[in-house]
Amino acid sequence: MLQRYLLLPLLASCSAAVTISVSKSGGNATSNLQYGAMEEEINHCGEGGLYAELIRNRAFQGSDKFPSSLDAWTAVGDSSLSLQNLSDPLSAALPTSVRVKGSGSAGLINSGFWGIDVRPQKYSGSFYVKGDYSGSFTASLSSLDGKKLASTKVKSKSVAGEWVQHEFTLNPKSKASSTNNTFSLSFDGSKVKDGYLDFNLISLFPPTWNDRPNGMRRDLMQALKDLDLKFLRFPGGNNLEGDTIEGRWKWNETIGPLKDRPGRATTWQYGETGGFGLIEYMEWCDDLNLEPILAVWAGLALNGDTVPESELDVHVQDALDELEFLTGSVDTKYGALRAKYGHPEPWKIKYVEVGNEDNLNNGLSSYKSYRFAAFYDAISEKYPDIQVLASTIDMTLEGKAGGDYHLYDTPDNFVKKFDFFDNQSSDHPILLGEIAATEFNNGGEGINWDDTNFSLYPWWIGSVSEAVFLLGAERNADKIIGTTYAPFLMNLDSYQWSPTMISFDSNPDNTAKSTSWHVYDLFNKNHMTDTLPATSKDGFGPLYYATGVNSETKSRIFKAAVYNSTEDVPVSLTFSGVGRGTKADLTVLTAPDAFSMNEVGGANIVNSKTTTIKAGKKGEFSFKLPNLSVAVLTTN
Repeated sequence: MLQRYLLLPLLASCSAAVTISVSKSGGNATSNLQYGAMEEEINHCGEGGLYAELIRNRAFQGSDKFPSSLDAWTAVGDSSLSLQNLSDPLSAALPTSVRVKGSGSAGLINSGFWGIDVRPQKYSGSFYVKGDYSGSFTASLSSLDGKKLASTKVKSKSVAGEWVQHEFTLNPKSKASSTNNTFSLSFDGSKVKDGYLDFNLISLFPPTWNDRPNGMRRDLMQALKDLDLKFLRFPGGNNLEGDTIEGRWKWNETIGPLKDRPGRATTWQYGETGGFGLIEYMEWCDDLNLEPILAVWAGLALNGDTVPESELDVHVQDALDELEFLTGSVDTKYGALRAKYGHPEPWKIKYVEVGNEDNLNNGLSSYKSYRFAAFYDAISEKYPDIQVLASTIDMTLEGKAGGDYHLYDTPDNFVKKFDFFDNQSSDHPILLGEIAATEFNNGGEGINWDDTNFSLYPWWIGSVSEAVFLLGAERNADKIIGTTYAPFLMNLDSYQWSPTMISFDSNPDNTAKSTSWHVYDLFNKNHMTDTLPATSKDGFGPLYYATGVNSETKSRIFKAAVYNSTEDVPVSLTFSGVGRGTKADLTVLTAPDAFSMNEVGGANIVNSKTTTIKAGKKGEFSFKLPNLSVAVLTTN
């Protein structure tokens, strides 16, 4: 069992200094590697995560894969709950509602997404009810022991035979001792004419990022903002494809009023409401100043089914309609619809990715022969300024289009791919859409998808190996659009995949920024706009590095990682044109050991130390980097 944790023989000693000389010009003038995020509806990272809705199963939505249920709901007192498919539902999108029947104190209780965080702040709620009731409703937040944390009366506006929405606010006076809390909605059953009421779309939001209605959870958005990311690839991922052709992500079912969004079965182990939809993705980009990289469905489902060439036109048109919705003027059909939903100003889309991982599930043949070309030609003709990307680098290698490269692997194999991009062409840019060390070193076998032993959280040696791979990308940044760790978010209470960049539970105070988060943060905050050639008589390993300059600040930049050295690595670094006495800031990240992790509810184990050093008489910066460290030096 312990063999899995042993470091493999990429060990090297380094007693003599690694001497590196960096030129002042001659690098990639178009270098501009960006760090971004990829959103995938996995691990409840949207529903129950970034999407701030607190009520789980708020509209009793269902599918063949996940039938409608009373999951997360229980009855108040002696009342009873039953699902109903009425002849006059709330909407065609939400056909199933819950009937609450009781003669005394009646109602329903929701346990939230494995708890509800309660603290002194405003909670905004609403619900739809159908039935003849002249009393009032009570909306409450309570601890599991029955203590009322916040409560308010809502006067009934109910009308027999009609669905009527009610709104309310809750204002707790103090912070609950834990998130083991529930939300309840109750009423006096004795005052209900027919003995029951029907409810649907019961919702409760805490304060959201930028106070957007139907918005995002603040702590998770803050963790993303702190990274200063540059782009967002959405909506996934496998979730875009769907298990079946019919189960694909449909953009037009995720816009408009919540009561008109039917939701769907994700490719993971739960359904989604559709509340976190296309507009919410774009507002996320607006709020964090992110470049949207839009993925459009390309005719492949995860079960391997593909749309025949003769039937693909309707799906190509659907992608064009989506682009018109996002970028069209209000004079267009779908631009006018966007304006109707609160966004008269069009968004800008520079990148569109056709599909996701179309090299898998027997999809590559049809992708190459007709599927990609159909989307590429149609999008390029109507939107010539959009960079269309293939969802695999198989197309890039054939010189046909830019592609998306995904890599999940062991730390040792990440390091072995340090020079992966050295021989790639720069004619067609590559997006590193999903990058993560996921499985412990295992004697060189690499990742085993049939019997995975993935780490729960990113661990330090894995993060250092990712840094090595990213340094290889930085050295070839003229060939690469950007890179992102993936998946990005994980709800520790219900997940199907680990590790992820950020982990969380129902308590915002417990959110954990992983060891990889700190590596991405360091590299991203020290941005190289241009690479600079470096020469050294020493080869790469155990020290790996990239060198460049920030054209705005004029700072020379050295980024490095040490992977599996038997001792500290001395470095003698010179930049052409940088003389004696020049100051530089050297930031070094380390961790207690190779398998240290940042855990939900735990302390940050990554040590970041910044020192100011001066260039010596020959303009050299001399310093040592310890084993399993990640470092950045920037001249002042």
